[in-house]
Amino acid sequence: MPRDEFQSGDPGRGFDYAAAFATGLLDPDRAPPDAVSGPNGKAAVKRYAVYRNNVTVSLIDALAASFPATLRITGPDFFRAMARFHIRETPPTSPLLFEYGRDFPDFIERYEYARSMPWLADVARIERAWLDAYHGADAEPLASGALASIPAERLADTVLVPHPATRAIRSLYPVVTIFAANRSDGPVGRIEAAGPEDALVTRPGLEVFVRHLPPGGAVFLDRLMAGEPLGAAAAAALAETTEFDLSANIAGLLQAGALTAAHQGGRA
Repeated sequence: MPRDEFQSGDPGRGFDYAAAFATGLLDPDRAPPDAVSGPNGKAAVKRYAVYRNNVTVSLIDALAASFPATLRITGPDFFRAMARFHIRETPPTSPLLFEYGRDFPDFIERYEYARSMPWLADVARIERAWLDAYHGADAEPLASGALASIPAERLADTVLVPHPATRAIRSLYPVVTIFAANRSDGPVGRIEAAGPEDALVTRPGLEVFVRHLPPGGAVFLDRLMAGEPLGAAAAAALAETTEFDLSANIAGLLQAGALTAAHQGGRA
């Protein structure tokens, strides 16, 4: 900021001044710090208020850019009011704006005025996973025929390594359908889907993909991401649902480019 607008009066106290200056930026009811003054030592209440408002607006805009489907579902006024409360509760801790908003889905889940949309937080979780996948590390996807050379008796001990951009989002609601319907600019018709939908989010190349995971697929992928071998991951998925189909799930992950390597347990 220009030094003739906000002055600490003591260059040696720059760190303390910065901390004091930042303290009230996200709290509109808090008075400007005593150390803040305008030209010639005059009070800078109005100038500080303008700066505080600009910071809040910038953070709201950052959340809107990160959660466009959530914004479209709620409408701009509802979203911006909700985002403002979140900002006051959870200020940013990183200078990278794309990092901001990791706690936003959890906030939505607690937000009183969003209770009529119980699926909204999970839609936001897909959007956060989409952003993380977009910024995830690049890696070459595992070839579709890579498992064919592994003897059947060794498959259970095989560790499948997920792509760095791969995420799994579980939900009790049809959030993949709701997300897809509201992510584009086209008109949103009546959504007929009902029941739970789990999402696979990954980026094998330049584009992020969001797909439905079949029954048990989220548990299976979560266990793979935790480093468990194929047999243990499959057993956990089968314990979740008898509808789990191991072959179909592996084929789907390979087709989506959600895996990068296969090796025997304990050997990378």
